[in-house]
Amino acid sequence: MNNISNIETTVMRRVQTARMIRPLLSNAALALVLFVLALYGVGREVWVARVFQNAPHGNVLADIQFFFTAFVDTRLIVQALCLAVLFAFLWLIRDISRSISYTLTTSRVSVIG
Repeated sequence: MNNISNIETTVMRRVQTARMIRPLLSNAALALVLFVLALYGVGREVWVARVFQNAPHGNVLADIQFFFTAFVDTRLIVQALCLAVLFAFLWLIRDISRSISYTLTTSRVSVIG
């Protein structure tokens, strides 16, 4: 008595596909992908080890000035990639902190209630 229609099979297959894809399309996953791709792009455009090697050591203000000047003196693509890295990092931290706070909040509610 297993009379499953074609429509039901198609719908259930789509629901299953959506459930499998959902974790891959979360905000944290998108932020992580953007972060990794932007870091890769910066690494392809700039010799990062040389930048850190040329940076002054010991003086915080000199470090800030050096990295600001290095950022301003690079090409537009490197600046955009650096901003994308910063944006993705902040987005990832925000999403992780929201997930942690949600988890802590719901665990307290279930223990209390």
